[in-house]
Amino acid sequence: MAYLWVAAGGALGAMARYSVVTLTSRFIEHSFFYGTLIANLLGSFAIGMLYVWLVEQQLGSSWYRPLMMVGFLGAFTTFSTFSLDSLLLIEQGRFGTFALYAGVSVGGCLLATLAGMWLSKSVI
Repeated sequence: MAYLWVAAGGALGAMARYSVVTLTSRFIEHSFFYGTLIANLLGSFAIGMLYVWLVEQQLGSSWYRPLMMVGFLGAFTTFSTFSLDSLLLIEQGRFGTFALYAGVSVGGCLLATLAGMWLSKSVI
């Protein structure tokens, strides 16, 4: 049943992200990244609140977490889970692991994107 909640949340999150990006582009010219930034900031704020309520305080039904944290925010943002994982590593005092995780996540994903772009251009 959890997969259905994740799927439902994912559908809603994807539609919400599309709405934010579309709405932003109506007000700001050349704004492709502003919509992403807004979604990531809102999603990071939301995952912080939801983590406290749903995980630490265990408020709400058991299906809220897969619906909201995994499904909705997973589709809505590209950054909220990374932000939460990073802060949890810092809270646990795992600073070396945090530095490695953050560096590989940001640097590695940028390099992976670059490699994907390069590969797709070389195949064409």
